[in-house]
Amino acid sequence: MYKIVRKEALADNIFLMDVEAPWVARACLPGQFVIAKIDEEGERIPLTICDYDREKNTVTIVVQTIGASTMRMDTLQEAESFADFVGPLGLPSELCLVENLEETKKKNIVFIAGGLGTAPVYPQVKWLHEHGVDATVIMGSRTKDLLFYIDEMKSVAKEVYVTTDDGTYGFHGMGTDQLKALYEEGKTFDHCVAIGPMIMMKFVCLLTKELGIHTVVSMNPIMVDGTGMCGACRLIVDGKVKFACVDGPEFDGHLVDFDLAMARMAQYKTAEGRKKLEFEEGDTHHGGCGNCKGGAA
Repeated sequence: MYKIVRKEALADNIFLMDVEAPWVARACLPGQFVIAKIDEEGERIPLTICDYDREKNTVTIVVQTIGASTMRMDTLQEAESFADFVGPLGLPSELCLVENLEETKKKNIVFIAGGLGTAPVYPQVKWLHEHGVDATVIMGSRTKDLLFYIDEMKSVAKEVYVTTDDGTYGFHGMGTDQLKALYEEGKTFDHCVAIGPMIMMKFVCLLTKELGIHTVVSMNPIMVDGTGMCGACRLIVDGKVKFACVDGPEFDGHLVDFDLAMARMAQYKTAEGRKKLEFEEGDTHHGGCGNCKGGAA
């Protein structure tokens, strides 16, 4: 069992948990994720690692209540436990690897976080700060009530720009609008990391392609087992089949087929749609073995 040692409300329907998970805390790096289960019968929920404390053996997750499983998770209190807390899964951010540090220091980096994307952006910016690398952060949200981690981000970023779609806080507009405004002011970047809703990442990539900024995105398609076997998180990147859970979650945003990814997510929501995808994609539907004949659900 994995005990919840801290729970805190961050914004409307968004909460934070510190979970005691020694093996995950010792091994994880920014960019990776976990899969949590409330109990033996619960749904497997993929969650980004927002922070970690190797001394306290804790991992921080940030959750937005959307469906029944996340609503159930919100009922858990401090001292209660998760039945499963598996990780770290996925590949760490290439920016946050010690072996890449000298190259990373040469980059002029901007992060664009949309909504809950603030959670996976924060550990990357924190890691870079701890290793002497400055980064600029644009944090976007639909409205002021959904913003969180502003002070925490300011403590580790070179500059933080906050935007809201409705103008209730900070810059009135989206993250792409703020990036355009910065370029009009003469600020430039050569590396962008965009994390947030898929449609937001698509439009960031369209803009950064125009501006000539290399862009990495963290893909968040539907995920079931987290090992590449189920086929749920299948993507097309540079014309090749990839699986977000084992090949990502980070990819070159200018090579991702966002339209196909979004259409596939919509189709995966029904049993009929999942079976249709399994038939259409054949042996490439499953990642782990390539020829798995099990159900896609």
